[in-house]
Amino acid sequence: MQKSKEQQKKDIQTRLRRIEGQVKGIEKMIENDSCCREVLIQVAAIRSAINKVGGLILQNYTKNCVKDEDCDPQYDKVIDELIATFNMFLK
Repeated sequence: MQKSKEQQKKDIQTRLRRIEGQVKGIEKMIENDSCCREVLIQVAAIRSAINKVGGLILQNYTKNCVKDEDCDPQYDKVIDELIATFNMFLK
C-alpha cells in the first residue's frame, strides 16, 4: 500500500525533528567533553539519517513530480530500482 503524500510529508518531518534532536545531543556531548569516538558515532548516525531523508525526498520527487500519469505501469518498478540503487550508494 502506497502512503499518501500527506503521510510521506509527515514521515519526513518526523525524521527531520529526530535529526534535530540528535544534533542537539552532539552539542551537549561537546559541551561535556565527551569521548571523540562517541561523538563521531553520533555524527555518522546523523549523516545516515539525513541520507535516508534525502532518499525519501528523491523517492517522492520521482514518483510524484517526474512521473507522467499516462506512462507505462512498469515505470514504478524502474523508479523503485533507481531509488534502491541511490539508497545503496548513499549508505
